[in-house]
Amino acid sequence: MKLTIFATVEELLQGFAEYFVATANQVIAERGQFAVALSGGNSPKKLFELLASDAFKAQVAWEKVYFFFGDERYVPHTSPDSNYLMAKKALLDPLNIDSSHIFPVDTSVPPVQAAQRYEATIDQFFRGQPARFDLLLMGLGDNAHTASLFPHTPVLHEEAAGIREVYLEDKKVYRITMTAPLINQGRNVAFLVYGADKAAALRRVLEEARNIEEYPAQLIAPTDGDLHWFVDQAIASELKNSYNT
Repeated sequence: MKLTIFATVEELLQGFAEYFVATANQVIAERGQFAVALSGGNSPKKLFELLASDAFKAQVAWEKVYFFFGDERYVPHTSPDSNYLMAKKALLDPLNIDSSHIFPVDTSVPPVQAAQRYEATIDQFFRGQPARFDLLLMGLGDNAHTASLFPHTPVLHEEAAGIREVYLEDKKVYRITMTAPLINQGRNVAFLVYGADKAAALRRVLEEARNIEEYPAQLIAPTDGDLHWFVDQAIASELKNSYNT
């Protein structure tokens, strides 16, 4: 694991965008295409807008990039809560990404079927081989969840690399998520998190004893890939250990 601490959010986003570009270009040079799983929320939205800006949009052969989603809210694609809609507006449309390179979760069918269909879509893309995404973007909630791996949900104990539906009892809603084993097959897994309000969650995930029921993000540990945390000074303020920064 590598953890990089940036002084400001602006420097953090710049650093992550540069990492994204470098990773994409290296993978495209080696294998001819780049499969990335996006995350939702406000933090990646700012990153997406930066990647689609004049400063970065010409630095990647976007026609060779394929976009998936690490998780999705069980809402229509037109809903303001949709991770797909956010990415579409902030990144995919501004870059004129062809629809054949975008793989949203089909939320028009029941949650179980939505998960099954998305797993089949991923299996088809990887031609039946183990699904190894070139990069998975991850976030971190103040309750230490990542993707839609929430505390005290059955999916935390899923051993198969696939897609599952998750019911959040407190919110009475469904989510569709990649399982931890699927995420951990990735070649590169990168967390983008910032803000003092999540400082306690970061410390617990990185420094407290393993307790996946309370701190699900502890599940993320690539089996044959790189794990990189990109954080700002504010969120790192409670860390006690020193890291390779």
